[in-house]
Amino acid sequence: MRTLNDYFLHAAIADISTASSTFVPVPDGGKIIKIITALQGAIGTADGGISFEIGGTAVTGGGITVTQSGSAAGDVDTAEPTALNDVLEGGTIEMLTDGASSNAVKLNVTFIIRR
Repeated sequence: MRTLNDYFLHAAIADISTASSTFVPVPDGGKIIKIITALQGAIGTADGGISFEIGGTAVTGGGITVTQSGSAAGDVDTAEPTALNDVLEGGTIEMLTDGASSNAVKLNVTFIIRR
């Protein structure tokens, strides 16, 4: 259940199959309590690993593996960070993909942040 103290940040990784780093601006401080991803097409070759960092430090429990086998548009994966998940107003969340999969596929990401 969401509270009035929760807000949502939406972002996208343009191509899950290319190793990259994308920064998401944070409008208000809080704690990341959940990360939800939605794949926009099938990936091939290998699973896609997604990690998240704040200030260069990995978010504990925030990693997501997008499974290649049977992948399709609309596949949803989630993570619930357990530590090192505090964000500051005016800061950023870095989204990193390992680029292990193939096929150029967008990955939408939603962060649920509790103030």
